[in-house]
Amino acid sequence: MASFAETGPGRPVVESIRVDKVSPGARVTGAVRAAVVLMIAFIMLLPIFVMVETAFKTRIDVASSPPKVFFQPTLEGFVFLFTERANVSPGRMEEFKQKAATGQMNFIDQIAFQSGQEITGPSQYVGRIINSLIIAGLSTVLSVVLGTMAGYAFSRFSLPGKDDLLFFILSTRMLPAVVVTIPLFLMYRQIGLHDTHLGMILLYTVFNLSFAVWLMKGFFDEIPREYEEAALVDGYSRMQTFWKIVLPQSLSGMAATTVFCLIFAWNEYAFALMMTSEAARTAPPSIPSMLGRGGIEWSAIAAGSLGFLIPVIIVVFALRKYLLRGVTFGAIRQ
Repeated sequence: MASFAETGPGRPVVESIRVDKVSPGARVTGAVRAAVVLMIAFIMLLPIFVMVETAFKTRIDVASSPPKVFFQPTLEGFVFLFTERANVSPGRMEEFKQKAATGQMNFIDQIAFQSGQEITGPSQYVGRIINSLIIAGLSTVLSVVLGTMAGYAFSRFSLPGKDDLLFFILSTRMLPAVVVTIPLFLMYRQIGLHDTHLGMILLYTVFNLSFAVWLMKGFFDEIPREYEEAALVDGYSRMQTFWKIVLPQSLSGMAATTVFCLIFAWNEYAFALMMTSEAARTAPPSIPSMLGRGGIEWSAIAAGSLGFLIPVIIVVFALRKYLLRGVTFGAIRQ
């Protein structure tokens, strides 16, 4: 670090130079920390790497032992993911060979024919992803909206039996979801909500609501009440104070709540398996059940898992700037 002394207009003279040196111990500590972080990141990303590789492997490469790291990539898994197929009959085998030799067969049909199959129609994967988007998206929005309102009420108002109500809300998450699956299944069959989008949206909203209420209450507790009191003195109503003062400061909390609620609703398996059959079936119970002709199509399952992962990554990436605490949280100490 250098310090300067003025000897004339625009003529600084260096008086002294001091260089801050990093001690060898600090360098070693930093290197060890970096190595640990890289190792943890490698361990956490290894399953993703294997999934991506498997999605571009052929059936033979998937079943090879030891596993192949370097291979010729193919779109076979994605073709099998988005299509329904049947084995080519021996009588039509020559016809397909002639089409493939003369270039009359398109790229997708050629990939299916290499496995001895013909495409009979589209698969249900796209419909399952759309069901997941509708159910997870709407249930997340409802959970965040209702959780925000309830969390604000619990944080700012003295309600009769508030502690008991908070404990009751939290108690809905104390039991594993599979424990209440059978009673819910019977109830849904009686009231006509089985295998419906509305039934799944309500179910995921109820299970996410307790988490959203407690999380948002914690964020509202950290927003200083002085901001609201100043706004009320200036003539704002309670609702105007909430919308214009409190809500903008709680965006980081709402973003975190949105991510966690979306991940639960997006990945949930037990309810989606028991409470749906066809119309409202989501992707999680559908992807593992992809059975091909003569065995499990691991490349199609990996391709479906990769496509299933992308929407959550997009949402998290879009909300990344709100996931850190706002600068006003805890700005005023009581």
